[in-house]
Amino acid sequence: MKRIKVGIIGQGRSGRNIHRHLFENQPELRKRFEVIAVADPIPERRKLDGITPSPKFQEYDDYKKMIKNEEIELFINASRSPGHIPISIELLKAGRNVISEKPLARHVADVEKLEKAIKQSGKFFAVFQQTRFRPLFRKSFEIMKSGILGRIVMVKIEYNGFGRRWDWQTIQDMCAGELLNTGPHPLDLALQFYGDGEADPEQIFCKMDRANTFGDAEDHIKLLLAGKGHPTIDLEVSRCCMYPGNTFNIYGTNGGLKANGDEITWRYFKPEEAPEQKLVKETLEKEGRLPVYCSEKLNFYEEHWKSPESALGFDDWGTKYYKNIYDAFTKGTPLEVTLAQVKRQIRVIEECHRQNPLPKFVKLK
Repeated sequence: MKRIKVGIIGQGRSGRNIHRHLFENQPELRKRFEVIAVADPIPERRKLDGITPSPKFQEYDDYKKMIKNEEIELFINASRSPGHIPISIELLKAGRNVISEKPLARHVADVEKLEKAIKQSGKFFAVFQQTRFRPLFRKSFEIMKSGILGRIVMVKIEYNGFGRRWDWQTIQDMCAGELLNTGPHPLDLALQFYGDGEADPEQIFCKMDRANTFGDAEDHIKLLLAGKGHPTIDLEVSRCCMYPGNTFNIYGTNGGLKANGDEITWRYFKPEEAPEQKLVKETLEKEGRLPVYCSEKLNFYEEHWKSPESALGFDDWGTKYYKNIYDAFTKGTPLEVTLAQVKRQIRVIEECHRQNPLPKFVKLK
């Protein structure tokens, strides 16, 4: 099996602890990828304990030097968020293949500049969105699409927790805030639940707030997406929620689904088994002409699903993502997460910020 030679830009929380960790420690990825270079200005971060690096492995203190390494076949752009667009464009113009970390961009106009560079270079480009491969989502989506829950009226998504934050990802001018940090994960799933591939939701309502952050960006988001023929999507991403609910809660005309952690439960009735009813315009009565509420006995079915233990963590989702990347890179297999889908996500993010202009008070040196 051909191994793709990889160079990783940035050895921070993502480049080192996610991408390099996956390539070096997951057997399915070690067969497919070979990390031959990393770039980071901090020498200590360029080391990774417990692994035997490739014989071709080289360290760089500047990614610009690494671009000149012609052996690298695929660059992972895990720079800090403001570098995702400009560094990706720089790589493409140099004739290199690229995967960019998320958030891809803050503005749609920047994505369009990137699209132009991709077209002109003819090179491979993808965005790292590993949560699309989370089994909890994939199984919930499968059940929803099966029709067993009837017409889907609403999907609630919660990525909530409680905690304070004071790092660079709380600063607006660093292309940060919870909508751009955590948000790309659930928003990608929200748009899948909404449907229609690349079509924007007809209605977007967003309320954002600063709650437990020391920076000037948001850490609380309430987002509603709606459109004719689509379920309403209710998404929360918050760092001031002490009692978070289910990750997914799907409302259907024949039943519903709840999903959290590694378990899914769904309950539904079969319309063909339900008592026949018709609209009654007069006051409902029971024997003796006494008033009565609507009441019937529906035969409900309940089913459960539990994720395999091996599929619980980020490593599993990241491995599946990169296996799709490998097939796309070597065989031309379609990408599961397309740039057009990510661009739709950025359009929603940009609209959320338009509706919620928060004051900037953090100045970068």
